[in-house]
Amino acid sequence: MSKEQNTVSAVRDHAEQAVMPVLFAITFCHLLNDTIQSLIPAIYPMVKESFHLSFAQIGMITFTFQCVASLLQPAVGFYTDKKPKPYSLAAGMVLTLVGLVMLAYADRFSWLLVSVALVGIGSAVFHPESSRLARLASGGRHGFAQSLFQVGGNTGSSIGPLLAALIITRNGQTSILWFSVLAIAAIIILFKVGGWYHNHLSELKKSPRPVSAPNLPRKTVYRALAILVALVFSKYVYLVSISSYYTFYLITKFHVSVASSQLYLFLFLFAVAAGTYIGGPLGDHFGRKYVIWGSILGVAPFTLLLPHVDLFWTAVLTVIIGFILASAFSAILVFGQELVPGRVGLISGLFFGLAFGVAGIGSAVLGELADRTSIIFVFQVCAFLPLIGLLTGFLPKVEGERDKAQRT
Repeated sequence: MSKEQNTVSAVRDHAEQAVMPVLFAITFCHLLNDTIQSLIPAIYPMVKESFHLSFAQIGMITFTFQCVASLLQPAVGFYTDKKPKPYSLAAGMVLTLVGLVMLAYADRFSWLLVSVALVGIGSAVFHPESSRLARLASGGRHGFAQSLFQVGGNTGSSIGPLLAALIITRNGQTSILWFSVLAIAAIIILFKVGGWYHNHLSELKKSPRPVSAPNLPRKTVYRALAILVALVFSKYVYLVSISSYYTFYLITKFHVSVASSQLYLFLFLFAVAAGTYIGGPLGDHFGRKYVIWGSILGVAPFTLLLPHVDLFWTAVLTVIIGFILASAFSAILVFGQELVPGRVGLISGLFFGLAFGVAGIGSAVLGELADRTSIIFVFQVCAFLPLIGLLTGFLPKVEGERDKAQRT
């Protein structure tokens, strides 16, 4: 390597190390964003009683929020791959703020739906661009960056129900307004991060980095993407069965209070946050396919056992399930980005959108199933979903192909 190349490499390494504050900032904003989002399922027991809602209507709330986000995210990602919009992150959070304020004062079911739809639009704008920003700030450690980014979101998702139990359950629906402080803080941080993003894009235009693609047939890439879609379906339908209906399951089967059920939900979601961090670094080191194997299929014995145990072991098993299952998404996302390099926004939007959409449809279907049968039966059916993880065996070895492409 020449002296000039060494100098360029040193400058690039320094730049990559210097953007870690940006990675932590976007992770923190993901925490704030998902804390706000997690308030929606956390207040379900309260609004079900005050608005006299059925389980199907509860499912419709989740369906509205998740499907608005899922339909928009791939479109946002596709557009911003061609025309990145650094300040769209702050703009999306403004929409979330408006939805949050409306949710605090909603006095009918239709307004609940409009409120969560606005939060969903804000999420659709936030996730693709923030995921791209995390990759740009990764210093080449893409799995680590996506895991850290996901930890922020999952930590926020776990904090939300706990804060709901401490604040909203005690003080009523209008106390949701207190959480607007989180949205305002995120808007300020994202505006500043958008400035770094804008400058970084200008630097990339001056000295673009080469993009290496794995040497895989198009048919193989499409088949791999289809398998990843099936794995996301398995993961997120199971997760939504707990995030949306775990409180009702505990109240129905074990007769716990609403506040206690939210604390159990917090334990599960905190385990999800902790498990999320593991997947990315392990994928960087051992390969993402092995992480996906262990995460989705490895959780099956515990999900199958869950509907047949007492309250103590229910809490223990859900913590184990959340920890193991959470490691899959970062590995799946980076796997997809490596299958289709140069389309980070599209792939991020597709898989974030798919996660939201699958969760929304799953929540509506499971709510209808609960109304027709019982919430306990729903958990018995969902226990078999992780067996879809067997499809992981048909995924190609992207890491080896990518490394080969980089050497040629």
